[in-house]
Amino acid sequence: MITLRSIRQKLVAVVLLATLAALVVSISALMAYDLRAYHRALLADMSTQAELLGRMTASALAFDDVKLASDNLALLRIRPAVRAGALYDAQGKLFAAYAAPGDQRPLPRHAQPAQMRLEGARVVGDSLLVYKRVYENGELLGTVYLNAEYTLVARAIDYLLVALGVTLLALLIAWLLTRRLGRFLTAPISSITEVARDVVATRDYSRRARRISDDEAGELVDSFNAMLTEIETRTGALEQSNDAIARAQQEVMRLNEQLEGRVQERTMQLEMINQELEVAMAAANSASAAKSAFLSSMSHELRTPLNAILGFTQILTSDTLPTTLAQKKEFASHVLKSGRHLLTLINEILDLAKVESGTVTLSMEPVALDDMLDECRGMIEPLARARQIRMLFPDATGAVVLADRTRLKQVLLNLLSNAVKYNRDLGAVVFSCTSAGPGRVRLAVQDTGHGLQSDQVAALFQPFNRLGQENSGEEGTGIGLVVTRRLVELMKGAIGVSSSVGVGTLFWIELGLAEPAASAQPSATMLALERRQAPTGPGAVHTLLYVEDNRANLKLVQEIVAFRSDLQLLAAPDAHLGIDMAKAHQPRLILMDINLPGMSGIDALQELRRDPATSHIPVLALTANAMPRDVERGLEAGFYRYLTKPINIDELNDAIDSTLAMLDALRGQQLRGQS
Repeated sequence: MITLRSIRQKLVAVVLLATLAALVVSISALMAYDLRAYHRALLADMSTQAELLGRMTASALAFDDVKLASDNLALLRIRPAVRAGALYDAQGKLFAAYAAPGDQRPLPRHAQPAQMRLEGARVVGDSLLVYKRVYENGELLGTVYLNAEYTLVARAIDYLLVALGVTLLALLIAWLLTRRLGRFLTAPISSITEVARDVVATRDYSRRARRISDDEAGELVDSFNAMLTEIETRTGALEQSNDAIARAQQEVMRLNEQLEGRVQERTMQLEMINQELEVAMAAANSASAAKSAFLSSMSHELRTPLNAILGFTQILTSDTLPTTLAQKKEFASHVLKSGRHLLTLINEILDLAKVESGTVTLSMEPVALDDMLDECRGMIEPLARARQIRMLFPDATGAVVLADRTRLKQVLLNLLSNAVKYNRDLGAVVFSCTSAGPGRVRLAVQDTGHGLQSDQVAALFQPFNRLGQENSGEEGTGIGLVVTRRLVELMKGAIGVSSSVGVGTLFWIELGLAEPAASAQPSATMLALERRQAPTGPGAVHTLLYVEDNRANLKLVQEIVAFRSDLQLLAAPDAHLGIDMAKAHQPRLILMDINLPGMSGIDALQELRRDPATSHIPVLALTANAMPRDVERGLEAGFYRYLTKPINIDELNDAIDSTLAMLDALRGQQLRGQS
């Protein structure tokens, strides 16, 4: 892109552009006029020629005289512009033809019907085609066809070449004249420009431009010089005021620095306060979320053993349900086992609450480790012998740790009992005591169990998280390790774990060394169980699928269903197997627990709804998640009914009966619709 820097260049450019525009407009107008006149003249000439040929050959067409028609067409040789001519009869057949010497264009033997009806001229490429119909006394005798040379494009190209030459010559002349005369117009402006450039560079406002002419340019020079005089005067005054302003600015800067220091100090204080508030708010939000999750899990864990206690107690106290002595003993055993589990759970929850609230009282004192290990060994070895697990303790450590004796014993018993419970049969548990640095000792418990994966280790200290051991047959609450870690931390110790899948798990705690010193059963609501009479007739037995991972809860429902001869129970311990059994057996209805290993009951419900083979089966939730938001979420997920544990047997039977009645009613409507 060319940039015009001087006025002379701009003036030359303006003159050249104006000249070019004038030439383009005038030459374009002349070319358009001449080409239009050529087109009209050629069209009129060929039309007249065709009219003459039509009149001359009318008699030849009328008397079918081909020779006369050919002679008339031969007269076209005096018209060099005519390349070819032809005469067609009324049926469109070629009657006579003419072609200019050297022209090899073939003529059609027959004229098309459209051409027969067409009268006039049209341009095709470099040819002008003319059709003229021949009439005699109102009767169509034939059609005259002429093909003339059409040189409009060639003429336009010749005009363009001439116009280009004229334009270049005119632009050259205009450029020479402008270069010669422009110097007189731009000299005053150039003088002002030179002086202004020097003034800007040197700040010398005493310079003046020289007046060359008496026209407007001269007045411009005088105005420029007057402006320089005014600037020179004001510059002096401005310099004086600038000195005063500079002194004032220095004082303002000094005050600003003092103010900025105070503001920065205050800002840092506010930032520290905001950070403390953010940390406190984050801690409060985290605590609130953890509290909600803990309460939800605790509700489920408490209701699970209560379900077995209340359910089996209802069976034992019912007068309408015949039970054998062996069944009563088995039911009482389940009640006792669930009651003990509930008592253990309540005790550990109370311990956890005390630890988390900081109300637990520790009596820190020197504790002889050997005596402590002897006590723990006597309590754990009977459990280990039942599974033929070897217990390996050091002979004598001689260590004395600073701890609360009762809480340390609780910690060690928890680690040792876990090592026995989750070990292999014929395995081993190894207890070791090693130095962990100056004034510290590490106590480690290692088992030969199945080991833990990395994600399981990360979730090890979460309340109520048993890491998939809910179906192992080993009783547990998932709280013991949480309490253990908090107790160790309160005793100013540390706890850690390492595990290898297929090898085993090692738990360790570190404590400081010290110098040696000189149940009651919960109440249950008794509900009566009424015997249900089974309907008679073919197809009266309905299949009920129960998906439940807790064996005691499964046993309770099995006993309830055993009193109903209209139901056949299928059981699945997890959601994946439950889905497969639903597809294979097509039960009339499904009872679904929510908290299942691997896949939750809600996810299993969605999977059943997506499969056309199981989407029609009503699913009833039977779960210990009894919080209002849990019930609302379950119904929104699509459960037909939402029943909570402990099981109310009447409510369960009513839910089953109402669901079966609904299915029978829908079946009846379908049958009536088909009939």
